Amino acid sequence: MKKIYFTRHGQTVWNVENKICGATDIELTDLGRQQADRLGELIRDGNYGIDEILCSPLIRARETAERIAAKTGLPLRVEQRLTEQRFGKYEGTPRNGEEFTKMAKMNFIDSYGDGETMLHLAARVYSLLDELKNDDKVYLLAAHNGISRVVRSYFYDMTNAEYAAYGIGNCDILEFEYK
Repeated sequence: MKKIYFTRHGQTVWNVENKICGATDIELTDLGRQQADRLGELIRDGNYGIDEILCSPLIRARETAERIAAKTGLPLRVEQRLTEQRFGKYEGTPRNGEEFTKMAKMNFIDSYGDGETMLHLAARVYSLLDELKNDDKVYLLAAHNGISRVVRSYFYDMTNAEYAAYGIGNCDILEFEYK
């Protein structure tokens, strides 16, 4: 079975401040850089069989991927479809804000003002995952928490509530298998 790996970028100031980053270009903290270096060492010393890293163009994911590539020697390519969802009016607001967590995150066709619907997000991420399925490489996708939900939903059935609640930690690594 073909595998694919996913990691979320290292810590940012807005992660520490519990703010929704979305497509706002927020840099890594020093701890975020250390997390990326540790993940690179884990991959280098592990048996992952990764051939290439694809990353979001946003600085937090791109720098995470660059640091992993520096530790592993793996080639790296920026992939626009891995850009985090544009959360419009919610960017910079608290991640646990009542309106966002109870209502907006479960409305898949809302663009949050000038943002992006979850359906549009899923369409672009699913198209990438469909493409990657058809070659013989093993990829590490370095992106964002919102992208992690879409990737998980591609491989596993999820209810709307499970989708809205799902998330992973900074620089956690997940393995998925194509069927």
